[in-house]
Amino acid sequence: MVNTVGKPGKPGQDVRCVVSVAMLNEGWDANTVTHILGVRAFGSQLLCEQVVGRGLRRRSYTPDPESGLLAPEYVDVYGIPFSVIPYKGKPSTTPPDRPVNHVYAMPERAGFEMRFPNVESYVYGLEKPAIRVADLGALEKLIIEPENTPTATFLRVVTDHVEGAVGAVGTGPFIEHNRSEYYRMHHLQEIEFEIARQIVGALVGEGSDAPLSGKPAMRGQARHVLFPQVLRIVRRYVQEKVDFRGVDPCELGLERYVRRVKERLLAAILPDEQQGEAPLLPVLNRNHPIDTTTRVDRTTKRSVHSTRRSHLNAVELDSTWEQSVAFYLEQRVDLVRYYAKNDGGFMSIPYEYEGVKHSYEPDYLVKLTSSVTLLLEVKGEEDDQDRAKYQAARRWVTAVNNWGRLGTWEFRVCRDPQRVVEVIAGR
Repeated sequence: MVNTVGKPGKPGQDVRCVVSVAMLNEGWDANTVTHILGVRAFGSQLLCEQVVGRGLRRRSYTPDPESGLLAPEYVDVYGIPFSVIPYKGKPSTTPPDRPVNHVYAMPERAGFEMRFPNVESYVYGLEKPAIRVADLGALEKLIIEPENTPTATFLRVVTDHVEGAVGAVGTGPFIEHNRSEYYRMHHLQEIEFEIARQIVGALVGEGSDAPLSGKPAMRGQARHVLFPQVLRIVRRYVQEKVDFRGVDPCELGLERYVRRVKERLLAAILPDEQQGEAPLLPVLNRNHPIDTTTRVDRTTKRSVHSTRRSHLNAVELDSTWEQSVAFYLEQRVDLVRYYAKNDGGFMSIPYEYEGVKHSYEPDYLVKLTSSVTLLLEVKGEEDDQDRAKYQAARRWVTAVNNWGRLGTWEFRVCRDPQRVVEVIAGR
């Protein structure tokens, strides 16, 4: 191994450095020592223990996000002089320790610092009230998923006690149970009215939804004015953005779809400034209203790539797609001034999906040569929750731009890394 240090395909390909004789005794502290090879005689057992202790310095003090505990770390010690030391060996099933990489903000690149508001929620006051959706065509679609929520099932009469899987055991024909009676008793218009009613309730602060208006007087005065406006928005959304995939439109009445439409439209409804309403504004964290990449200082066992035009020294290589995007961000000086990969989620956007609060972490923050700050998401296959994230990001951008203290922001999704330059350029 020593003779093949750094040679690809050889036993020593993963060795990063070799320390010569007498350097690992007392008073020497380096947390990157992973292998100790004893090939000389030691004067005492104490010296053996001191040398082994040099390899027992932890490399990472970042707790595992799932267990909350520090990950186990090992040092491989070889050689006859160390045989006098009792030890507990590494489990045979434990994979080799991956190198720990340090991702941090570089003080010498302070000119590449990314600053962003730490948004917790949103607020506006409706006076008339008058609302609108800025661009219905830009709203994320809702796709009905019969493969995840079956519309029918088949049953058969079982006449005796059966253990285990029932399978096709039973007598008589199979009987289909479906929602045909539900379809007969309900209409799409009724479902649209119910969705509009729930959205209006959220706007005036009723139910479990946090009120979007700071005006308590709206609780009794605004419903009759808001409802027809909301109903028009709901109907347009159902007509233009809901893909029923051939099933009965009344499938939209299932709670999961009602909740998704409600959350999506609540994230898109804005005050109508043309009617004199105050714009949507962000509510910032009281302790850290403005955050920055200066606070980034973390370790990771993922592979990283060094940077030249980022405040952070490296980007994590989560996928080949994100590697490609990082390459273009480094090369296109005509479009990109600097950037930061949102590793570890130092910047997040609050959103709600199916009644549960989440945080969305865009992949990149990019400062363009046009002075626009871009939230860039790199995504291949998307599901409905991803579309809810995108809607939340657009709401965040609208509120932050209305606030106006950190310049102009935009949000874009790159679905093909070969087109990332077009996405960045807004084409």
